[in-house]
Amino acid sequence: MTNFGSQQSSDSFFRPKRIPTGMGKESCESKSMEHTSTSETGEKHKGNNENFGTTEVNPDPYQQQEENEKLKHLLQRLHLEGKHHKLRSGDVLQINEHSLHSPQTCAEDELVQTFIQKLLMMNYRARNVKTKETTEQGQIQQNHNDGIFDVIYINDTFSNEGTSQSERIHPMDVQMAVFHCADGLLKQLMVTKLSQCQYALPLLVPDPFTQQIEFPLWTFRQIKKSWKTRNTNNEIISQTQPVYKTLTQMVFFFRFGSVSSSKSQLMNSLINEKHNTFFHRNCPGSSTTRVLMDGVVEIAWFCPSGSMDDKFTECVAFSNLHGDAGDHEKQLQILTQMASVNVVLLPQLDWNDKRMIQLKQLYKDSKPLICLTDNVNSLTNIMKGKYKMGLKDRNQSDVSEELRRAINECLSESSSNFSFEDLSKHSDIRVDEEVDEDCRRGREAAQQMMTLLKNEDLTKIKESFLPHQGKLWHQWSQQNKELHRPPAGETEQERNKKNASLKEIRQQQYDSDISEFVQLFLKEMCLNDANMFFLKWLGNLLDEYTSVGLSAQHQKYDEKWTTVKKLKENRDPSEQLKAEQTELERRSEELQSANFGLEHIMREIGQIYESCSSVRKNKKDLETDFSSLPSLAAEMMISGYPLELMDGDAAHVPVIWISAVLDQLIHFLGDQTRVFVLSVLGVQSSGKSTMLNAMFGLQFAVSAGRCTRGAFMQLVKVSDEMKTQMNFDYFLVVDTEGLRALELAGKSTREHDNELATFVLGFANLTLINIFGENLAEMQDILQIVVQAFMRMKKVKLNPSCVFVHQNVSDVTAEEKHMDGRRRLQKKLDDMTKLAAEDDMGDKEHFSDVIRFDVHKDVKYFAQLWEGNPPMAPPNQKYCENIQELKETIITHAKESGGIRLIDLKDHIRDLWEALLNENFVFSFRNSLETLVYRKLETQYSKWSWSLRSAMMETENKLYNKIENETINEVEESDILSELKEANEEVKKSMSEFFDKDTYASILIQWKTSFEIKIKELQESIVRETKRKINEILQQRDQKKMIDAQRTHHENTIYEKSKELALKLKREFDLIWGQSMKTIRDTLSIKDIDIMRDVREILSDTYGRALIDQLKEDRDIFTVWSYSDYVQTKRSTGHIKKAIRVVKETLGLSPLSNEEESRIKSFVSDVVQQSDKMIQSFNISKIGYNKNCMQQLTDYVKNRVTKHQKDEQSAKYVLKDEFFIDLVLSICTRANKRITDQHRLFREANDPVIYFEKKREEYYSIFQKYYHDETSTAIFGEIICQKLKQPIEQSIYKKTAKDLADEMRKKCKSLNGNRSNLEKHILKTLAEEEDFDKYMNYIHNPRDHLKDFIKNEVSRYINDKFSVSVLPKMKENIELLQQKIFEAAHKSTEHQVNSGDAYLWLKIFTQLISDELIFSVNDFSGLKHDGVSVKLLEDVIRKVLPSIMSDVSAHFSDFLGKLDYKDRPDELLIDHFCQCCWVQCPFCGVTCTNTIADHDGDHSAAFHRINGLNGFCYAETKNLCKEFCSNVVTSSELFKSSDHRFPFKEYKRAGGVYAEWSITPNVSEPDYWKWFVCRFQKDLEKHYQKSFQEKGKIPKHWRTYKKQDAIDSVN
Repeated sequence: MTNFGSQQSSDSFFRPKRIPTGMGKESCESKSMEHTSTSETGEKHKGNNENFGTTEVNPDPYQQQEENEKLKHLLQRLHLEGKHHKLRSGDVLQINEHSLHSPQTCAEDELVQTFIQKLLMMNYRARNVKTKETTEQGQIQQNHNDGIFDVIYINDTFSNEGTSQSERIHPMDVQMAVFHCADGLLKQLMVTKLSQCQYALPLLVPDPFTQQIEFPLWTFRQIKKSWKTRNTNNEIISQTQPVYKTLTQMVFFFRFGSVSSSKSQLMNSLINEKHNTFFHRNCPGSSTTRVLMDGVVEIAWFCPSGSMDDKFTECVAFSNLHGDAGDHEKQLQILTQMASVNVVLLPQLDWNDKRMIQLKQLYKDSKPLICLTDNVNSLTNIMKGKYKMGLKDRNQSDVSEELRRAINECLSESSSNFSFEDLSKHSDIRVDEEVDEDCRRGREAAQQMMTLLKNEDLTKIKESFLPHQGKLWHQWSQQNKELHRPPAGETEQERNKKNASLKEIRQQQYDSDISEFVQLFLKEMCLNDANMFFLKWLGNLLDEYTSVGLSAQHQKYDEKWTTVKKLKENRDPSEQLKAEQTELERRSEELQSANFGLEHIMREIGQIYESCSSVRKNKKDLETDFSSLPSLAAEMMISGYPLELMDGDAAHVPVIWISAVLDQLIHFLGDQTRVFVLSVLGVQSSGKSTMLNAMFGLQFAVSAGRCTRGAFMQLVKVSDEMKTQMNFDYFLVVDTEGLRALELAGKSTREHDNELATFVLGFANLTLINIFGENLAEMQDILQIVVQAFMRMKKVKLNPSCVFVHQNVSDVTAEEKHMDGRRRLQKKLDDMTKLAAEDDMGDKEHFSDVIRFDVHKDVKYFAQLWEGNPPMAPPNQKYCENIQELKETIITHAKESGGIRLIDLKDHIRDLWEALLNENFVFSFRNSLETLVYRKLETQYSKWSWSLRSAMMETENKLYNKIENETINEVEESDILSELKEANEEVKKSMSEFFDKDTYASILIQWKTSFEIKIKELQESIVRETKRKINEILQQRDQKKMIDAQRTHHENTIYEKSKELALKLKREFDLIWGQSMKTIRDTLSIKDIDIMRDVREILSDTYGRALIDQLKEDRDIFTVWSYSDYVQTKRSTGHIKKAIRVVKETLGLSPLSNEEESRIKSFVSDVVQQSDKMIQSFNISKIGYNKNCMQQLTDYVKNRVTKHQKDEQSAKYVLKDEFFIDLVLSICTRANKRITDQHRLFREANDPVIYFEKKREEYYSIFQKYYHDETSTAIFGEIICQKLKQPIEQSIYKKTAKDLADEMRKKCKSLNGNRSNLEKHILKTLAEEEDFDKYMNYIHNPRDHLKDFIKNEVSRYINDKFSVSVLPKMKENIELLQQKIFEAAHKSTEHQVNSGDAYLWLKIFTQLISDELIFSVNDFSGLKHDGVSVKLLEDVIRKVLPSIMSDVSAHFSDFLGKLDYKDRPDELLIDHFCQCCWVQCPFCGVTCTNTIADHDGDHSAAFHRINGLNGFCYAETKNLCKEFCSNVVTSSELFKSSDHRFPFKEYKRAGGVYAEWSITPNVSEPDYWKWFVCRFQKDLEKHYQKSFQEKGKIPKHWRTYKKQDAIDSVN
């Protein structure tokens, strides 16, 4: 903790000091004789008889000579000798070696450049830079072998004498040396940057040579302060004012003599204890001597934030006089008079000391005075307005709090205020604005112009004073775009009319008078060479003039915008909303009209030039030739002023004006001058201008009150030594308006933003894409437009590159997180590029194919700008480091690029803008964007549906356990709905947030209602399905009771026999066991099954053994490409139809039409799907297999086939018996393994022989306990635990399976999206495996293939992740379950501890765990409970159960084999993904992508396939079709359906399945299927017994596609 009064902090400053280099022997001796003391900033002070630095006492010549020598020596060391007022802005605002690095240490001769560069970057550590170690340290290191005591002695010597031959330069001497050597413009820039760093600013500065006190008022002209206060109604009032106009109370700090406490540090604790606003002795880099700070008065402001914990409730100024106030009487007199409160730090003074006399005068004055002394007293109020407080041995927080309280009390009683205007009138000081002739003349010229604006309406001012850039220029811009973007069918006459209109507008511009305001501007610019001060003054005065009006306009706009927003939120379609929106638009226009700055004056001059160029003659009221106007703008640019490149109001580039200015730049700088164009792009308020200002020391407007539109360019010079490295002469920095500006919503259309973004990106060598946070969504649609525009504008040779800058990122050091962020950014950009390429059939697939971009190097993360909360927060140090890193990246890009010649840049701008004019930016990706958004919605729907299904799985499992435990006997839908309520509410909330808050909410709204209905229908569906399953289980429970009862009877009989036998002879156990097993084996053993034998027997009963036996066993109806062998066509009537049938038979063509083939295929698919559900409903794993199951299945298929045959649309063909037989056999063959596995589970659980053999060791353990005469409680507890083992296994396995399904939905790439995403991974896997049979299965049986794929994915995931994911989940679940069993045992004991009834204990216990386990009191029927102690039963279970759990854990690896099929993770996922539409396109066979089965509306797919893949041929040929049906549906070619021909473009007329499809024309042909056809051409031809010949011949260029091309096209 810092002690203000501690002497220790200053002891070290009283040691003898080393002699500075360059001082003579006499001065050294004289210096060593002087009595010295130390100030708060660490400088030495003369004794009380000295008056150095004052104007009141003339120092003796020797002392003055010594001080001048010190100053001269300081300037020499800083390499500033001879530069008094010679440093200019151009000297520091250039790219040099110093700007490429930001070192913490540097050589002494680099201090000035390092300080300036850090200050320009708003790095508040600019004055903390240290000089590098000198050679003495090295000498100590070399002599370290002389002995440890020598080293210690040497170190001590050096610490007393200094570490080098000269004292380290004080940081404030560096700052003030630069200040004194800078010209007026650089001083202003420097002080502005100091203010941004929250540093104190020089208020009164003695001239180091004449000691004349100067007030640098000019340097404060661009500084504004913002703060918030509360009024009497506790409402927060915001204020922003330039400091030179601010009227505030001021607290003045000074000291008399030498004091032990740091005055500056004490002031910092009052203003901002976390920041060194005033430099003090304990700051890094502080040294014991300083040259230029004595007599300097600095000022800083405390600006409240409006919060309740503000230290001061109003804006308060704090001024600080450096040095002994007694030696600087003039400053003391001025500031004590103007201050509201005076605070003085006092040493022990003699009564006769002149400082005591000055103190008495201050005490007598009515102004509040606070005296801080070197004693231990706390704050004392001596009299009204007079306080005394001790500092010695007191901690900082106490002192600060007391002092702050005293100051607040004084301020509340003081009525005096401080203003710069009053200070500038003081006769004893000079004001820089008055003594600098150029500054004074610039002010007078600017003020003369401003008098013309007096009493003018701010919203009408541009219309009156700048007529050339108003409506006429906007009309010309709009008509010029229309000329370049003609509508279809425009005639030459109409085009000539537009050209004539453009000329007429230019003539009207030319005829407009030049206002006196602009004439004065041109006169001043032409006559006065030193016009930089004039431009600065004019800019400041215009800003001051418009600020009040702009603030009022913003307030009006905000109020109206809030009203419109509320009406929209209420979805109010009334006339009021329309009226309010119209008013909002009007206020937006007024807001734009109220903007008035230098850029608008230059825009006016540009339009004057363009109008004169158009009519080719000078204006009568233009005193100079119009051809000289571009040179003015060129000179301004060379001087560092920005020039408007694109007029944001008119959304147009004035190419004639810009080209002329660039011509003049070429004239001034040379035709070989090269520039590197750096632009920035980002949404409004994302920190673009701030970033550029910090990087290059520029001053682009960053105020929220200004909403200038368009793009501005500014030159930044490259130093001579850097030109050779970079191969160019200037950076051309382009700043742009914020895209998607809220207050410009009425005018800043999407079209304008797209134009601006495309122009800026195409214009620049490198573009910084600025993003607030890490969300690309705000820029994604704009970048998409840009990419597509670049693809279209092929004649413009563009080579843009970009760097993404994420602003305001909380954790900029998390590299792992950033790597993932970069990966996601790359993916988004590539996806966006592909989407943009689709409309133009472009071949670009990666963002870097269009815009050069390296995701590893060109993504930067920036910390937040402020280090704390504004308005008192300084810039964040990490932000400054990020700026430096970005600058280095830009330099690297620049060195690799070499830039562009100015003469070429002029042509490039013209060509680029011409290309943009010919590009209609009304296009907006509507179709492709809607597709993208709908896919996103489908992905979300998949998540919502999974949430509901997952919740229902848990409910279903609980209900199943309760049914098995016989705790419930019926289930109503309301019971299921109540269980689903929480999940349903979460889904509703998620849906609401998605539809309302997503980036594309305006597009999503069209599907909101339909998807809400879908979710409701899904919920109803799964509730009905769950109820059906539960009812089936209830019905099957009675069938299962007999089996369970027999098993329990035999189990408990063995327990009892074990008990009896243990009382007789333990060796008889094996004999008794063998006898029991023989009885069970003879009476109850469950046999193996053969379902295919059963099915053939059932079919043989109807169709005879001969027909069944002659059918091939491996015949699979699911893999045939045509069902023609299964049908018999009905005899055709009419000669033509008979002739067609004969021709078909002769050519070997299928008698079925494509429509009929599709109908049969859809029918087969539906029968298979329903058969799967029926097999699942048999619940074989629980009640076992019975031949009757196959009889039911066969009957169901037979009924479906009969019903299909009776359908009118099937009337033209008859299905043969072979169709029904093969369909049944194929279904059963597919289900064989599943049924067999389920029966195996049933047998293992219920076959007494198998079951009891597994239990042998358990029974033997019970037998041993009986034999050893253990207690009945111990034996009964073990029986309970042994009976719990199997239910525990099933519970753990089912819970783990569900958890795994949830995890795979999140982490497995193929399973974490919707079905479209899954299809993508299926196609990729198929291409990698190149297995034709799998392809055919996918094409003809997509549902089966999807199931197989999911099973493989799940199996692979479990194998790969078993030890890291599966096993930990199981262990976690087993621990939770064990804890629940313990809790149930404990609660059961609590309930029955008094009664001691073991049966009742068991009943309560089983009820408590019935939700988790299938465990019933009936399992203990026949088992005696004699002698069981309820009190001890819980302890037994706690002892025995862990070993049971360990045994369960030991068999985890085989858990899938022990699970019922419906409970396996792959089946859970299959059930989720297959609940969708599976109808296939009648042409190409692609599956409908709708995620809802039996959905409303037409079937559709995002991408179709080549028709030939589905066996589709050209009419009356055996030539497979090579067309994509999404292309052919635009043609008039014919296809045949039901003996009729239809044009493809009228395919819906064919009716049936054709009418149910919506096939959107799409010129984009996926490369995937082109590669597939070429790779498997022979296989396809063999499979379909057809060929790709003649009209179906495969195009040659298809054969250029490689497998990787196919995979990439899917990705």
